[in-house]
Amino acid sequence: MLDKDSVSFWRGGDESPSSPSWSPDMRVFKSAVWCCAAVSLAACGAPEEAPEQAALAQQEAALVTGTTQGCTYTISSVPVPGSMPPSLDIVVTRAASGTCAHGAGSVTLGRSYNTPYLALLANSYGVATAFSYKPTPSGSSMNRCQVNHIDPATLSMVRSHDIVVMYGTNHVNSCALDQTDGGATLVVYGTKGGPLPGEVGNHANYVATYYDFFTSTTPPVYYTY
Repeated sequence: MLDKDSVSFWRGGDESPSSPSWSPDMRVFKSAVWCCAAVSLAACGAPEEAPEQAALAQQEAALVTGTTQGCTYTISSVPVPGSMPPSLDIVVTRAASGTCAHGAGSVTLGRSYNTPYLALLANSYGVATAFSYKPTPSGSSMNRCQVNHIDPATLSMVRSHDIVVMYGTNHVNSCALDQTDGGATLVVYGTKGGPLPGEVGNHANYVATYYDFFTSTTPPVYYTY
């Protein structure tokens, strides 16, 4: 560890500007030492990743990855080759591992003509996904959010539902996932620009609650705030 004398350039040492041994080159060298001390002995010019940044990256990764039945599932968007205008496929991938009896696999859930918000949640009931998407390249095409129940073994789509502003007059801007009731109830939340069917509150932030999501086709209840 550097002590106070190690980083004291001209205080009480022989290397002050008035010292016979002092030179401009020494001043440059000492400045470089001070630079390194200021970043807590990190390599000069190589900034360290702050703990907060690492934690945020882990949190963001957790929003699109989940594990159930020993298998890890990830949702991502993949550019469609040669698509004009550009578009993205939304894909769920199952990774191969020693704990996953089903092996590697993937399924395409849909396509978007703009960059989607993506979310995945896995629990003992199954895999749930949500993603925003623009269904056509038309300027009048409004974003919506698709919510899916994916079978962990077959990757087939068990249930699919779109959260859409009434009459398609505005966007559902984003969607994220949470759960309650021990995982039986799925909660989708985000922002939107217009009313949802039967919503309570008529505000920009919405919560869509799917009771018994994995075992029924009960439509969501919308609350806004």
